[in-house]
Amino acid sequence: MSGRSQQPGFWTLDDALADTVRRTGASAGGIYLLDEPEAILSLVVICGIPADVAWPWRRVPLNTPVPVGDAIREDRLVWVGSQDHMARAYPRAAASLPYRFALAATPLRDSGRCRGALMLLWPASHPPGATARERGNIASAGRRIARLLDEAPVPTAVPEHPRIVPVGAVVRPQGSQSPQAAADYIERLPETALGLDLQGRITFLAAATESLLGVDAGRLLGTRPWQSLPWLDKTHIEDHYRTAVISRDPVTFTALRPPDTWLRFQLYPDASGISVRITPATAPEQDQIPTAAPSRSVGAATPSPPQVGRLYQLVHLAAALTETVAVRDVVELIADQVLPAFGADGLVLSANDAGRLKITGHHGYDRQTIEGLDGLPLDTDLTPAGQVLADGIPSFFASPPEMARRYPRAPRISGKQAWAFLPLVVSGQPVGCCILSYDSPHDFGADERAVLTSLAGLIAQALDRARLYDATRDLAGTLQQALLPRSLPSLPGLESAARYLPASRGMDIGGDFYDVIRIDATTAAAVIGDVQGHNVSAAALMGQVRTAIHAAAGAPPDQVLARTNRVLADLETELLVSCLYVHIDLARQEAVLASAGHPPPLLHHPATSPCVMELDPGPLLGIDPDLAYPLTSQPLPPGTTLALYTDGLIEVPGIDADQTAQGLARHLGRHSGHSLDRLIDMLLHHARPHAHYTDDIAMLLLRTGQPPVL
Repeated sequence: MSGRSQQPGFWTLDDALADTVRRTGASAGGIYLLDEPEAILSLVVICGIPADVAWPWRRVPLNTPVPVGDAIREDRLVWVGSQDHMARAYPRAAASLPYRFALAATPLRDSGRCRGALMLLWPASHPPGATARERGNIASAGRRIARLLDEAPVPTAVPEHPRIVPVGAVVRPQGSQSPQAAADYIERLPETALGLDLQGRITFLAAATESLLGVDAGRLLGTRPWQSLPWLDKTHIEDHYRTAVISRDPVTFTALRPPDTWLRFQLYPDASGISVRITPATAPEQDQIPTAAPSRSVGAATPSPPQVGRLYQLVHLAAALTETVAVRDVVELIADQVLPAFGADGLVLSANDAGRLKITGHHGYDRQTIEGLDGLPLDTDLTPAGQVLADGIPSFFASPPEMARRYPRAPRISGKQAWAFLPLVVSGQPVGCCILSYDSPHDFGADERAVLTSLAGLIAQALDRARLYDATRDLAGTLQQALLPRSLPSLPGLESAARYLPASRGMDIGGDFYDVIRIDATTAAAVIGDVQGHNVSAAALMGQVRTAIHAAAGAPPDQVLARTNRVLADLETELLVSCLYVHIDLARQEAVLASAGHPPPLLHHPATSPCVMELDPGPLLGIDPDLAYPLTSQPLPPGTTLALYTDGLIEVPGIDADQTAQGLARHLGRHSGHSLDRLIDMLLHHARPHAHYTDDIAMLLLRTGQPPVL
């Protein structure tokens, strides 16, 4: 075994990834490691693709809708067989990777915890489907890499930048042919040729190429053509290269070498690099619309067009910003993806709040600095933020001396060394300022300034939408909390505990409700229900339903539901309501229940097996004001636990709700000895271990004790 393969950490991962790519016939691959506390996936090793292609995906929040995230969350192999499949399943990824390829992602899990994910890419020539053998090989590779990580003597650290490793030399039998003979053969051909590595750098050029391109070989070797030849500095040129290296398809295009020489470039990719054939052309290809670019004179200030990597980076960030919901989501996205993409180290988001700069989010600054900046007047001369917010013109400062010339005190505030102050403008009105800062001096080129300015417009839209969402959510949340009971009444012989969990995405508000109503010294009513919808209207109707039930409490359960149903008819609402009403008589140790289309409760007594109660449910409230609701009686001896809940607890995609309820009842029986507060948390965690809810959840636990002595 070689010394390299014996080393732990990334050397082992390097070998494992390159070996996996070769064994599976893939063209490229990458390994992500999972940071569980932060729920972040970090790309640590890549091979077969350019670094700038992978850059937007260097750090991926675990909940991001991408193949590697789904592979870990769902603990399965994810296969994306075509560009159309990618566009349907993962539109954000498809927008920033508009190439033809197949992709697989599988979790890095052997027998213990998941360590991350393995990602593999195949050329466009791969069939859309993966065979059973391929899937087995990919899953086996994931387990093998997981074992390497588990057996590493020290934890594998995450590098600042992913390591780039070669797939491995392509072995070609040469017999008695020498490399020099091959080179002589190429030199004798009248055509010209280039060799590129997978990162786009020129590794070889034939002698005739120098005269055709008009540049000395020494100036070209080791550079990228679109960077060393000004007339190739166009976004579509780099995009052709990316198409070849990712899809492994041959690509042909024409370009104009000033003043009037057309050249045809033919790219032939494989696992080791790209061979480029260059020949004179009489006219541009039909699918190209090239633009002549005059030779640049020395010292000319002509701005270069944005590199295609920057453009796709902007597309990627734009797609990500559309998925943000709250202001904290916008701040986290900028910190996780925008700052690394532009090499920045700090972020401050400020908004105009009654003539002052109100900081709405920050990253990379200590609390003391933020407190000093928060609340500054718009006309402050301490930082450019107020001026930028007032006039809507971005400002860039490459170093502290440059900043100090206009704002002498600003460089001393945080110790940062370069800044970009970007106005956040919505509908022509500046609404805030985004500040990106750097720990070292940083020159802002015309390309970077243009991209940052465009990005600021996207951030402004996302932030404005997020602030509106936060304001609406806070208002709705305040309304809902006012409508839910602040505490449950104390009743001798009856314990109670309740929880309300809003959906993990959305308004954080819904129509789920619960209550315990004291009727007299020995009787009480427990109610739980669910108003259709997740908005302010649902919360408001929930309050009206609770009021109607309170007014009718004490009557038989069927009458309580019937009266509440008539109230809904008078309100003329289109929303429907499910409800379960339980009349508890502690002296008689009995409960009488009536259900309006609501899930039945769980029941357990230490002397019996836990179960889901059998109820004869009536129709939902709001369907017909004249419908009746059947009654069900249930003995409640001391020590009985009754669990009432809304359907968000048991409705899991792909799993039968009755099966989930039965499993929850068994869990209730196993842990019924705990206090109600501990027990309700255990039941919620058992049903929803990952804390991602597609619906609101309300739960109410009741436990009977010894009946009160009268």
